[in-house]
Amino acid sequence: MCRTIAELEAQLTACRACPRLVEWREQVAHDKRAAFRDENYWGKPVPGLGPADARILIVGLAPAAHGGNRTGRMFTGDRSGDVLFAAMHAAGLTNQPQSTHLGDGLELLGTRVTAPVHCAPPDNKPTPAERDTCRHWLITELGLMASTVRSIVVLGGWGWQALLPALSESGWEIPKPKPRFGHGVHYELAPARDDRAPLHLFGSYHVSQQNTFTGRLTPAMLETVLLEAKTATGLDND
Repeated sequence: MCRTIAELEAQLTACRACPRLVEWREQVAHDKRAAFRDENYWGKPVPGLGPADARILIVGLAPAAHGGNRTGRMFTGDRSGDVLFAAMHAAGLTNQPQSTHLGDGLELLGTRVTAPVHCAPPDNKPTPAERDTCRHWLITELGLMASTVRSIVVLGGWGWQALLPALSESGWEIPKPKPRFGHGVHYELAPARDDRAPLHLFGSYHVSQQNTFTGRLTPAMLETVLLEAKTATGLDND
């Protein structure tokens, strides 16, 4: 049982529960991409990023093979991260717009970033079994953040579907019919336990190159969702 975010991260980075993901993340770390041949890849599960008492939680999909799996930090070292952290900075949720490597000075302000799957999957596609095996980490993270988190921004429909059962098991009511994913949607979830507070749930298209290169998701669209989540938490008043 993890009593703190630090304990969670220590246990998570040692996980070897999914053979296919373990093999893939380690193969990528061994073979490397030519542009990064001189770097030491992380090659392990990638923990969440940001303060343990964050009011906003951003939920993605899984680390990228040559992004988070290389650098050891969520959304760091790839083009998806470039878009995300630039938008977060514009919304006042980071101290700088770039996230390139560990030790680059990045700080998240009142915000934490995580994913339903913590290992880089082949073709960026975890299996349902891998998603379900990894869920207990997300449930634990939500429980440890329950006293402060007030808004969750989910990037993409896959993350949305993965998050809802974790929220249910973590002490929030999921209405029927279930909230439907869409860019800009906003739902308020009621607590199912006395030690939980109402939770604002926001949807955004994922910051994948497929979305950002085609204009399906623009920086302005993402910034709008992040600012709405920030307002819902009361961070604007700090």
